[in-house]
Amino acid sequence: MLGLGLAGLGYASVVERNWFRLRRFDVPVLERGHRPVRILHLSDLHLTPGRSMLIKWVRSLGALEPDLVVNTGDSIAHPEAVPALLHALEPLLSRPGLFVYGSNDLYAPRPKNPARYLWRTSRNERRQHIPNLPWEELGAGMASEGWLDMNNTTARIKVADLDVAVAGIHDSHISRDRYDLVAGPAPADADLRLGVMHSPEPHNMTRFADDGYQLLLAGHTHGGQLCIPFYGALVTNCGIDRARVKGLSRHDSAWLHVSAGLGTSPYAPARFACFPEATLLTLVPRR
Repeated sequence: MLGLGLAGLGYASVVERNWFRLRRFDVPVLERGHRPVRILHLSDLHLTPGRSMLIKWVRSLGALEPDLVVNTGDSIAHPEAVPALLHALEPLLSRPGLFVYGSNDLYAPRPKNPARYLWRTSRNERRQHIPNLPWEELGAGMASEGWLDMNNTTARIKVADLDVAVAGIHDSHISRDRYDLVAGPAPADADLRLGVMHSPEPHNMTRFADDGYQLLLAGHTHGGQLCIPFYGALVTNCGIDRARVKGLSRHDSAWLHVSAGLGTSPYAPARFACFPEATLLTLVPRR
């Protein structure tokens, strides 16, 4: 039994943690007459400078030539990780892009007992009050290449032949979300209305849907990270239900995509039955 446990731990921390996958979904959200548009959704890299396999794999995604890249946060996990992240993203930074922050873009990870997630989330549990990761450098690096900072703001962006209205919020997991700053009916004349957040909290998703946003993108959950085969995630670490912990689903009138993410905390470097992933969403006309 001990040998089986050690083998499982080795698989989860060495093999599956580095077995990156690209998932693909078609999202029927466009009006008739529009050609398909592709969004590459990245989330939760939790990058440290030494993760060369992850960096190389993210760089390979440039070959997809997406029409839009959306990064839903928790990109770094080390004070010196920003240059490594920008190197990873470099083949994608010439594409239109959007980003929001997650809590781990501001606050460095700390050792924790992972079992506590079974009975509580980590929402607002941080003792730090002043960010200790270079989140401003992180944002400036992406923004300098033309990606839009969507933390508690709205924007209009041209994506292929689409006029896209975007609203984004900062991370609700650390109570930095300010939906009131983006609230109100989404522009009805936009070809696509997109909502972006880090943590998929149902109360925010409902407000996005009520305001007319058609596609919502989030991360944070890691897909459960340590899952049980044929059962799925044990926890989500936020308010969303286990059935929607990753992948494409519905939330009221909107489509919702939750990314299982590409990384892990340096203090919990394992995944089981939950491969690290990026997602290519192909937006197609509604039937």
